[in-house]
Amino acid sequence: MAIDKPSLSERDICSKYITPAIEAAGWDLMTQVREEVTFTNGRVIVKGRTVTRGKQKRADYVLYYKQNIPIALIEAKANNHSVGAGMPQGLGYAETMNIPFVFSSNGDAFLFHDRTPGTQQKERELALDAFPSPEELWKRYRTGADLPEPTRAVVEQDFHSDSSGKAPRYYQLNAVNRTIEAIARGQNRILLVMATGTGKTYTAFQIIWRLWKSRTKRRILFLADRNILVDQTKTNDFKPFGSAMTKITNRRADKSYEVYLALYQAITGVEESQKIYREFSPGFFDLIVIDECHRGSAADDSAWREILEYFSSATQIGMTATPKETKYVSNIDYFGDPVYQYTLKQGIEDGFLAPYKVVRIDFDKDVEGWRPTQGQKDRYDEVIEDRIYNQSDFDRNLVLSQRTKLVARKISELLRGTDRYHKTIVFCEDIDHAEQMRQNLVNENADLVEENHRYIVRITGDNSEGKAELDNFIDPESRHPVIATTSRLMTTGVDAQTCQVVVLDRRIQSMTEFKQIIGRGTRINEDYGKLYFTIMDFRKATELFADPDFDGDPVQIYIPTPIDPVVPPDDDGDGGPEDPGGDGGEPDDGVDFPDRPGRRHKYYVDEVAVSVVGERVQYLDPHGKLVVESLKDYSRKAVQKTYTSLDDFLQQWTSADQKQVIVDELEQQGVFIEALADEVGRDYGPFDLICHVAFDQPPLTRRERAEYVRKRDYFAKYGDEARAVLQALLDKYADEGIDDIESMEVLKVQPLSGFGTPMEIVRMFGSKRDYLRALKDLEAALYAEVG
Repeated sequence: MAIDKPSLSERDICSKYITPAIEAAGWDLMTQVREEVTFTNGRVIVKGRTVTRGKQKRADYVLYYKQNIPIALIEAKANNHSVGAGMPQGLGYAETMNIPFVFSSNGDAFLFHDRTPGTQQKERELALDAFPSPEELWKRYRTGADLPEPTRAVVEQDFHSDSSGKAPRYYQLNAVNRTIEAIARGQNRILLVMATGTGKTYTAFQIIWRLWKSRTKRRILFLADRNILVDQTKTNDFKPFGSAMTKITNRRADKSYEVYLALYQAITGVEESQKIYREFSPGFFDLIVIDECHRGSAADDSAWREILEYFSSATQIGMTATPKETKYVSNIDYFGDPVYQYTLKQGIEDGFLAPYKVVRIDFDKDVEGWRPTQGQKDRYDEVIEDRIYNQSDFDRNLVLSQRTKLVARKISELLRGTDRYHKTIVFCEDIDHAEQMRQNLVNENADLVEENHRYIVRITGDNSEGKAELDNFIDPESRHPVIATTSRLMTTGVDAQTCQVVVLDRRIQSMTEFKQIIGRGTRINEDYGKLYFTIMDFRKATELFADPDFDGDPVQIYIPTPIDPVVPPDDDGDGGPEDPGGDGGEPDDGVDFPDRPGRRHKYYVDEVAVSVVGERVQYLDPHGKLVVESLKDYSRKAVQKTYTSLDDFLQQWTSADQKQVIVDELEQQGVFIEALADEVGRDYGPFDLICHVAFDQPPLTRRERAEYVRKRDYFAKYGDEARAVLQALLDKYADEGIDDIESMEVLKVQPLSGFGTPMEIVRMFGSKRDYLRALKDLEAALYAEVG
């Protein structure tokens, strides 16, 4: 009997036609072919206090020349579609995954699209038995990518794999493969831009591993600017290098290793005797990888640059989340354009990074400024300079203690309203401010501090006790400390997977620094319930979200020359002086404690009252932009884009088989139902929230709607058992909402389960169809009243 091909499902087309064609062309189904490849996690969607995942992206087939070297993608469609019906979707996926060849098939033939540069015929149709072999596609790719034959060993070198099952994500594959290919083409200065939290160190490891195992690069130096970065790297991602690896310590150069990790401060210094890197010959290293290269390597006279120029013959890879491009400093000038970029926006969209909402709080003194009275003295009996002090002065030149107290109170209020054990980082102006903030937070949370004094700690460069708690703060399994006050020490390189609150009480004008600070919250840890985070902004720092440079491509602005200044006059740099001794210090947080009155840098004023003049919550819209208008205004516009009038909405709502589908579609458009419920009232259902916010209708609570149905004696036409079930459903709606009664699962839980099994309950109405009709009639009765 002949197969009715047009009636076959998409999976049947795959198994009966596409897979056999691939195998016949010489592809190994076990090692080179993967089906239904999910390559994103699905965007995290925050609905007020609840969190869901958006749809994952999934390719029907991905073909690999070798493990982790994807070369082709196939999108399949059922036979009642055309051969090329899957091509638009396939091209979109291939662009994201950086895959050069795309095929679409309905089981009759293949449509082949060649994405490699310079191809004259981009698309052509191939018979099922003409699918290209792995070697044919690989040869075509190497020609298009300009990969010379002598470099084949490194380009085809396997990734590292072990029994842990950890595999690179698609963007990490892209970063590794594009870097290896750039080196194969002879490029010796390479820039990789990857958002904080996307695994730069793991990516660096895979790059180094492939170069090292292929013996293309034999001696490697990995440079970082903080001890914790070096130590975490050595212990975690770089562990497979084993005895071939060492960390340079105590300013000693042991030349018997192949992979070296170093804090750059530990191998350089002001005095010639401190420049330990000179104990290695200029040609000793074949490869240098610079982590967080925005922190100085692009500056002509920085210690990083000094090391890089000494080892100028080595291939050098700069890795950063935030390429530094100012009039005076340029990563791109030194490294060239990025060979690959993966941005914060992409990471959030893919569901690999946590989205955020912003709580913005403005104080009266920040908005209006403050001026002392004639001859007014501060806490230490010093006359305060007579001028207007504003937000740029607070906690730098002048401390209003009531302001610090109010910030601490607002932070504590947020935690009390969510979870007092949410890990929180408070970024302050300097060490003194961080200490003042710690003291105020201790007083606001005396009960939890009494239980454990480590509930709140100050983690700054001068505080060895606080720095000792850093590992505990970033350890998901360690409950304490919960709140960390800091200045600069935690802006970068701190892998705080469970940080759920980032507080900005520090003036931030550098986009580089802003991205780094925001990055402290972008990591996701689903095991510990960390899927999004909250930014609490007291300094209008989040206005930088509106900057066109935020998350955009790095732009070349200036090519430094030897006579240009390295640090512009309005830039306070990326840290303090280097530590010339020991293993190298951490960046200075800006020590500014009150000393003797005549030597103080600040005025301290206690009696000036400070109050809140504005407080609002902001959210990301579906396009990754921060919603800057009120939640109601934004929601009204979003709803009215979909429904032109109240009648239009009512018609769509009434005709929908499941009301939750409309709710889900609106939430995809950025209408935050849960957030609206927080603002308007949690007793209202989605229908009334939408009618009220978008069309100015007076809302009815769920309980009011349920009472209207009871008064109309809607249940009279049913038998006693069915009537009791509908009464229970109505109670369920009044308590929990429409989505709870639309699912058949509701029949399995109390109080409905008390009536019998789902099948028994359905029989009370006659049949499942009769039950669903009764439910639909119930919904119609519930929403008969508007306003």
